[in-house]
Parts: sequence; C-alpha cells; structure tokens
Amino acid sequence: MPQYFLAVLRPLSGDTLHVDADMGADIDALNNEMHAVSARIFAGGLGRPTAERTERLMPSGDTDVNHPLGLPADEHLDGFWIIAAADMAEAREWGRKAAFACRSAVEVRQFL
Repeated sequence: MPQYFLAVLRPLSGDTLHVDADMGADIDALNNEMHAVSARIFAGGLGRPTAERTERLMPSGDTDVNHPLGLPADEHLDGFWIIAAADMAEAREWGRKAAFACRSAVEVRQFL
C-alpha cells in the first residue's frame, strides 16, 4: 500500500506549541481512528522552530549550519504523520481530518 507524509504547517507567529484541551482531544481521536484502520505508521510533533538548524553541503565538502528550513518565512513544520493509504484521494481525506484536528495547514505528499 502506498505511504504518504502528512506535514503539519504552522504560522511562526504566536505560541506554536500550545495545544488546548479541545485540539488535543481532536488529535487523539484522529490518531485513534488512524490506528483502528491500520493507516498510521508513525506520528510525531517537532520542537520549537527557533531551535531548528539546516546542514547545507558546501562546495568545499564541509557543511554550513543555518536556519530555517526551506519553507516560507511565515510557516514551519510542526509535526507529521506517515500513513498508509490506498491512493492520494484517501491520503487527502486523512490530511483534511488532520488540518481540522491541528487547526492548521497540512501538506499531503506521497513517498516515492
């Protein structure tokens, strides 16, 4: 079965790690739903975007450490799911549910 990456994208402004009780309950319900149908392979939240670093390979062969990642300056990757789904339509439906649960944008991409 194809696997998909659901990336939770949050705005950089505000308390991006704050999850209130309602949001936490919605995320738990989504995780339980994914687990019940064996769709969820892995899920995880990420630390504060101010701590992120990107290792970039330089022409010299060394790496240069900088930040942020290549996302637009007003967003960061806040967490993700790796799921199994029959097709992109099913994966997008999980992405829609994730966007509701997380109250933010969710990018859906298929693994190659």
